Amino acid sequence: MTEPERYGLHKRLLERSGTAGATLHLFAASTTAMVVSGLAALLLKEPLLFPSLGPTLYLFFETPMAEQASPRNTLIGHFVALLVGLLSVWAFGLLYAPSVFEQGATPSRIGAAALSLALTEVLLILFGAKHAPAGATVLIVSLGLLSTPGRVLTMALSIVLLTVTGWIINRVSGVPMPVWSSRD
Repeated sequence: MTEPERYGLHKRLLERSGTAGATLHLFAASTTAMVVSGLAALLLKEPLLFPSLGPTLYLFFETPMAEQASPRNTLIGHFVALLVGLLSVWAFGLLYAPSVFEQGATPSRIGAAALSLALTEVLLILFGAKHAPAGATVLIVSLGLLSTPGRVLTMALSIVLLTVTGWIINRVSGVPMPVWSSRD
C-alpha cells in the first residue's frame, strides 16, 4: 500500500523526524480540531462530539487530498447519513424510542439499522460522495444514540464546524486541501 503524499508542515515533520514527526502532526491537528468542537459544545451546551468525527478527522489529516476527505464528500456523506438515519427511525416507529443500549436489539431497531446503512452506502455511491465515516453516523442515528430531530440538527452543525476547522488547520499548515472537491 502506497503512503499518501505529504504537504507543508506534515511533510517537513516527516522529513525531519520520520514517523514520530508524522504522528506529531496527526496528534496536534486532531487534538486542535476536537478542542475547537469541544469548546463549542461547552459554549452552546450541545453535544457536538460524537464517534464518527474521529475517523473523519483521521481522513482530513492523514489523507487530506483524498476524495473521501474532501469537504464535499464529508458534508454530503454525513448529511445523507443523518437524513437517512432519521427517516429510518421514523419509518420504523423509533423516533423517540429508547436506544438499542437501553432497550436491547428489537426487530424494528435491526431493520432501521440495516436499511439505513445499506441505503446510505448506495446513495453515497450514486452521488459520487463516498465518505466511510458516514456509515458510523447513520448507525449512531438508527441505533437511537442521537436520533431526535434536534440531536440530528446538532450533529449536522458539528459536522460543519469540524469540516471548517479541519480545512483551516490543513491550510494553515500548508496542505492544499481542496475548498470543496478533490476534483477541483
